[in-house]
Amino acid sequence: MLSNGPGDPEPLEFAIMTAREAARTLPTLGICLGHQLLGLAFGGKTRKLKFGHRGANHPVIDRRTGAVEVTSQNHGFMVDDETLPAGEFDLTHWSGNDQTLEGMVHRSLPVLSCQYHPEASPGPHDSRPWFAAFRELVLARRIAKRKPRPAPAPARTPVVR
Repeated sequence: MLSNGPGDPEPLEFAIMTAREAARTLPTLGICLGHQLLGLAFGGKTRKLKFGHRGANHPVIDRRTGAVEVTSQNHGFMVDDETLPAGEFDLTHWSGNDQTLEGMVHRSLPVLSCQYHPEASPGPHDSRPWFAAFRELVLARRIAKRKPRPAPAPARTPVVR
C-alpha cells in the first residue's frame, strides 16, 4: 500500500522508482500521494491544482456505475489523465467539482489507486470498495503463490502373517 503524504510528488524519485517496482511485482493500492506516485511510475505526469482539494464532502463519481461517493481530500497536486499511457489504465473515478482524475485501475497488473482518502470514511462506507478490491487482489496473489503440496504417501498396512 502506498499511502498519503504531503507535497509535490515529482521530486520523489526514489519513491517513484519504489512504486514502479512494487506495482510490477505485488498487488498495490495507492492513496493520495500513492496515487500520484503510481501515475508517475507508469509514465504519467502530475500538476499542481489551481485550488487544492481540502476537507470532507467532496463528491467523486465512479463513472463505471454512476455512483457518487462522499470523500475526504487533502492534496494540491493531481495526476494528469491525458499523460497516462493509452490503454494501460481504466480511469474510473472523477471529481464532481472540477473533473480531475480521482481513481484508476491498471488493466493487466493488480494495481489500483485513488486520489482521495478512503480511510477517512466521510461517507462513511462509500469508499469501502477500494479496500475490498485490494483485499481480493492480495488474496488472489496468495492463492496463486501457493505451491501444490505433494500428496501424502499412502499409509503402509502392516503385513499380518
